[in-house]
Amino acid sequence: MLNEQGLNNSDATTEGQTVDPKEVAFFAKIAESWWDPHGPFKPLHQLNPTRLAYIRQKIISHFGIDNSSKTPFDGLRLLDIGCGGGLISEPVCRLGADVVAVDAAAKNISIASTHAVINGLDIDFRNTTAEALAKAGELFDVIINMEVIEHVADVDAYLAACRALLKPGGIMLLSTINRTPKAYLFAIIGAERVLRWLPRGAHDWNKFLTPAELSDASEKAGFIPSDATGFVFSPFSQKWRLSNSDFGVNYAMTAKGR
Repeated sequence: MLNEQGLNNSDATTEGQTVDPKEVAFFAKIAESWWDPHGPFKPLHQLNPTRLAYIRQKIISHFGIDNSSKTPFDGLRLLDIGCGGGLISEPVCRLGADVVAVDAAAKNISIASTHAVINGLDIDFRNTTAEALAKAGELFDVIINMEVIEHVADVDAYLAACRALLKPGGIMLLSTINRTPKAYLFAIIGAERVLRWLPRGAHDWNKFLTPAELSDASEKAGFIPSDATGFVFSPFSQKWRLSNSDFGVNYAMTAKGR
């Protein structure tokens, strides 16, 4: 399907009910830039320390892990869905997790795999989808879902597949963008059209989920969702921080298995 849209064979995608081919094609075209901190993925590079702080905090708290450990994720099987170039996969691997990282775009997996090998990291990168893993009976202690759900074709089916992948007592960590006028102003007008941090078309405001909608959808899929945590950007320091009160643009949520 993607080849018919003008992509070469290396841009082929793994299809599935929850995969939006247009979204996959869009990110495949800029995949070469994943590890360029000044390229199209600059916002993710800036956000990454805050995402990782949230991930570490929630996993350590959930599993009662010693926070002083250099490899606190030892013994945990972790799934990074929509891994892109591996911006999350690599640091969580360094923290000790047994990482399976998947993406629907084959080009992303190729770039992520090469970068991990160069850096001496053993990560199981796969060109596949959450629903394919669920059908295969795969199970994980932790599922990472960072900036993915706003790009899927069917939120309910996607979360149902994620629920099937989670071990009893496991935890899923999600982050996404709120559907607010503020998010439209900052994430689309500001980031895409004015500052040009992201290519035009990177996001569709209509596919954004409010915290209440994400919580309801997660509960419907069989999770126990937590309250939202905001990711707040300071234009002065050019840095992100966690917030317990500001969810106007970017936010995260934890979902536990029942």
